Amino acid sequence: MKYAVIKTGGKQYRVSEGEVIEVDRLSGEKGGKVVFDEVLLLVSDTSVKIGKPTVAGEKVEGKIVDNVKGEKVRVSKFKSKVRFRRVTGFRALVSRVQIDKLGGLEKPKSTAKKVSK
Repeated sequence: MKYAVIKTGGKQYRVSEGEVIEVDRLSGEKGGKVVFDEVLLLVSDTSVKIGKPTVAGEKVEGKIVDNVKGEKVRVSKFKSKVRFRRVTGFRALVSRVQIDKLGGLEKPKSTAKKVSK
């Protein structure tokens, strides 16, 4: 199982290849490429890389599937005994991103030389 933990928009996301995630609106158009440089953790079947605070030289690549409005959040204010009520709504702008490639998960090449007799 390959996955990574990335940081974008002040939040952290656990992602794997082929997954579609919703993040805060990214600059870019539909179909555009995006690279997440702040990789906090990389995990593959054979190795685990933990960043301090990020893993150096590693990236996660993806493409923007769509830019949409998120789910509506209802905010209400109420004060008892004075007949005060207010209700407002908020819809955040989000980008749907499909993760294409998790960087740096290849097996390291062995530096040992084969000796023939």
